[in-house]
Amino acid sequence: MNKRWITSDLPDESLAEDLSKRLAIEKPLAQLLISRGITSVEQANDFFNPDIAKLHDPFLMKDMDKAVERLSRAVINNEKIMVYGDYDVDGTSAVALLYSFLCEIIGAEASKFVDFYIPDRYLEGYGISEEGVEYCYEKGVDLLISLDCGIKANDKVDIANKYGIDVIVCDHHLEGDALPNAVAVLDPKRKDCPYPYKELSGCGVGFKLIQGYCKQFDLPDELWLSRMDLVAISIASDIVAITGENRILAHYGLEIINKFPRMGIKSILEQAGIKIHFPLKEETIFSRVISITDLVFYVGPRINAAGRMKSGKESVRLFIVEDEDKSADIGNTINTQNEARKEKDRNATEEAIQTIRTSHEYEKRKSIVIYNPNWFKGIIGIVASRLVEEFYKPTIVLTRSSNGLITGSARSVKEFNIYEGIDSCSDLLEDFGGHKFAAGLSMKEENLEEFTERFEQFVAENLDEDAYIPEINVDLPLDLSEITPGFVANLNRFAPFGPGNMAPVFQTNGVVEDGSGKVVGNKGKHIKMRVLYPDKATVPFDGIGYNLNEKFDLITNKKKFDIVYHVEENTWNNKTTIQLNIKDIRASEQ
Repeated sequence: MNKRWITSDLPDESLAEDLSKRLAIEKPLAQLLISRGITSVEQANDFFNPDIAKLHDPFLMKDMDKAVERLSRAVINNEKIMVYGDYDVDGTSAVALLYSFLCEIIGAEASKFVDFYIPDRYLEGYGISEEGVEYCYEKGVDLLISLDCGIKANDKVDIANKYGIDVIVCDHHLEGDALPNAVAVLDPKRKDCPYPYKELSGCGVGFKLIQGYCKQFDLPDELWLSRMDLVAISIASDIVAITGENRILAHYGLEIINKFPRMGIKSILEQAGIKIHFPLKEETIFSRVISITDLVFYVGPRINAAGRMKSGKESVRLFIVEDEDKSADIGNTINTQNEARKEKDRNATEEAIQTIRTSHEYEKRKSIVIYNPNWFKGIIGIVASRLVEEFYKPTIVLTRSSNGLITGSARSVKEFNIYEGIDSCSDLLEDFGGHKFAAGLSMKEENLEEFTERFEQFVAENLDEDAYIPEINVDLPLDLSEITPGFVANLNRFAPFGPGNMAPVFQTNGVVEDGSGKVVGNKGKHIKMRVLYPDKATVPFDGIGYNLNEKFDLITNKKKFDIVYHVEENTWNNKTTIQLNIKDIRASEQ
């Protein structure tokens, strides 16, 4: 698939030169700082040196005083506390964070007073469920604390209140027309919340609660500092902005994961093939540095697989387990579930692609709405994402639900608000929700045909032709000679990368391949190569182009081509080299 290369405007030359000299970094990296809104030495120092001391006071968050007071009363009076969270990574990491904190401060008898609850993805659905509240009532729960959910669960909170159960909501989603009638509602996105940073994950909000609790009662900082690894995992997996406070939390969370990983994380990373090559008594050394990318691609999917295939409770147990053998058992179970998830995902994706490619009807359409009653509900969101990657059209993947309805997941392209498209057909739906790029919906089967036609019409009327060509945003042009070990070392200081601070994309024109290029990987989808200038005495750089096999002909026979890429370090057999992670290739005009 061809892509549009969108080149950013270069920042002011003199400002870049000045910042480069004052920070003693390469000029392209000074340009990157400026493009990220960092224009002074002071701002750059804050960016390059995340400081725990600059985390915001948790009591700046609306209702934090109420939440801490009610939680402390429950702890002092030996009330029963239920820690309740969503079944995804953000929810399960948040539950593990608060549950383990409460167990630690309560001590030996904690199991009598603290429990956790993860709703069944298929029987209960997202968030606080009526079944969950009933369970709390049966168990004699006095205080329910919801994490990564609850901001719109007004009716469920009312039921809890009717049963005499107090509720503290910890969420990071947008509120509805009215806040739930809870003892406290912690959510930085509340319209009336003055908290200065709005992009915390659900686990991040739970983290602020335990930080506030420790501050209020002068407990050791280690009680909240030691749990930043869970926050880092939630930040990576929930794809929240890695800016401001999240940058600090992600930085120190990664430090914990790399030096002192909890048993479950170590087990998951080893299952993913990231080995420990030199274990010490007090510190763990992985075969390479664990990054946000590793959390996104190796940890997050495995944790999510538990909630998709069986129960998110296994994920919480993995996060809190302290026994090495139990950790390995849970890790093996979750890895097996992830393999089963991948097989279902792969089979459904291949079937969907085959259906679309062999249908003239889909070829003409501006959108994809595809239904198969046999697809597993837990993977249809993943399949929708894969189809957007393959065809770059607004996509809805549907299957039959256990309640007899058709249920689906929607994913979009950059220029199209898929929530609005679904909303335009809301009279045909039983339920729907989501945001600009992703949504969920359900309908009666007899409405499918009309929904498909009306959704297609809305897309056709609201999406320009250019929007069907995916974009690559290019940060800077770069000469290969500028890629030195010192440059890469300074570039690494920009990490952790993620939304709000994406790994920079560089562009280099007029390169050639040295003759060693080949197609590699499963089904020959990737290109491995070495690139250099044809008329300069430069050392070739290793390059890997994932899913770029269709561009292989462009690099053969010493033809010049242009590349856009990330600069990375690749570790293999304990040897680290510079590698270009090539995102696209086009024939050079030089």
